[in-house]
Amino acid sequence: MPSPSATDLAAAAAELARGALVAFPTETVYGLGADASNPQAVRRIFEVKGRPSSHPLIVHFADAGELDRYAQDVPDLARRLAEAFWPGPLTLVLPRSRQVPPIVTGGQATVALRVPAHPVALALLGAFGGGVAAPSANRFGKVSPTLAAHVREDLGADVDLVLDGGPCDVGVESTILDVSRGSAVLLRPGGLSIESIRERLDIEIRGPSADGPRVPGRLPAHYAPSAELVIAALPELSERVAAFLARGARVGVLSPVLDAARTGVTYREMPKDAAGFARQLYSGIRELDRASVDVIVVVPPEASGLGLAVADRLARAAAAKGGPK
Repeated sequence: MPSPSATDLAAAAAELARGALVAFPTETVYGLGADASNPQAVRRIFEVKGRPSSHPLIVHFADAGELDRYAQDVPDLARRLAEAFWPGPLTLVLPRSRQVPPIVTGGQATVALRVPAHPVALALLGAFGGGVAAPSANRFGKVSPTLAAHVREDLGADVDLVLDGGPCDVGVESTILDVSRGSAVLLRPGGLSIESIRERLDIEIRGPSADGPRVPGRLPAHYAPSAELVIAALPELSERVAAFLARGARVGVLSPVLDAARTGVTYREMPKDAAGFARQLYSGIRELDRASVDVIVVVPPEASGLGLAVADRLARAAAAKGGPK
């Protein structure tokens, strides 16, 4: 599909400058953007999404050279990570500079920052010339959008302009590392695998601690479809589906392997590899939701590489209606 024109991008940048909300594609998911330096514009993000004001946002900008504009006391580790993986699906948490209003960070002293790897996002950020605060462009706690059509379905007229850049290449949100205290702490697995980071930089990455900063996507229940979501291993798929059908439920299945002989089930075949599965995860869940199923049974890939991010999103989606069953 055609990319937005230079005229479209200039119009979107002008909308951001006047305090409007602009949805735009990144390599991970579509974001709902506002001028990060404008507290009134940022407040609209929380209002439109129904997002708690304590839940921080990620600031997106066009070039790693702008890091010191939005963060202070930047450690060497953060610069190495930025040099290695920006533009890309990695968010770094650092002490915020005075350039970043507290509303963006949920009142915290840290800010989440990234340079996205989508050409439309980079062109928009370059045309705008400043930081754009942007969570996913959907109602809070619901399935993230990976197509412009998903944004319009979810937000309608509440978003002032939508830039259509086609489907997102990665399909799950960015990996978030807290580097505000000198070491690397994983706060959210995402579109950049931990294995890739370790192979490239040979650094230690620790798990989150109780006193770590709040970041997007870490609530126990999140990424939730309308249907109940259930996680199942492949050997138990047939039995689980049969049990739901016996209860009279309308069943949808996301799996790399399908039982085409079974009737009364809406199937969505998924890629066998974790990266492909991640890319199609949200669109697959949305497709089954549109089919009005009561329960979505998901057979996930192995929880390594991007499979770790898939497992994280599925566990939170399942928890929205009572947890994995």
